Amino acid sequence: MKAEETVDYNVKVCWHAISRMYNTEAAKNDITTSIGFVLLNIDQEAGTPATKIAPLLGLEARSLTRILKSMEEKKLIYKVSDPSDKRLVRIFLTEEGLKKKEVSRKTVLHFNHKVREQIQQDELDVFFKVCGRIQSMIENKDIF
Repeated sequence: MKAEETVDYNVKVCWHAISRMYNTEAAKNDITTSIGFVLLNIDQEAGTPATKIAPLLGLEARSLTRILKSMEEKKLIYKVSDPSDKRLVRIFLTEEGLKKKEVSRKTVLHFNHKVREQIQQDELDVFFKVCGRIQSMIENKDIF
């Protein structure tokens, strides 16, 4: 079997293409794809507990810590200790963070709109179903 015929190769190559495209757009706004995804997952009204962000994005806690530090340095976020539980830290967006979040949101919506213009809904439904089944197999340890 050639690499091009394997499931993992195709998923990886497709994701890397998407990631490069997002990084190109993100760089125009002085952020990264990772920062954009974090911004999209922060609830500005209630704040988002730092511990909830990593699992949402499939990141290790160490990676998220580095990203959040970078975001603080860029003045995109600020942290607030929870008054009822000092161990809990909530992440909020600054005005600049809100602007970058909107850029990220528009970029993701634009990409999805373009994909939906070119790929029929029934094909996307199959794609989503297959991705869900593969993810479920991995989570349920049905692979090894």
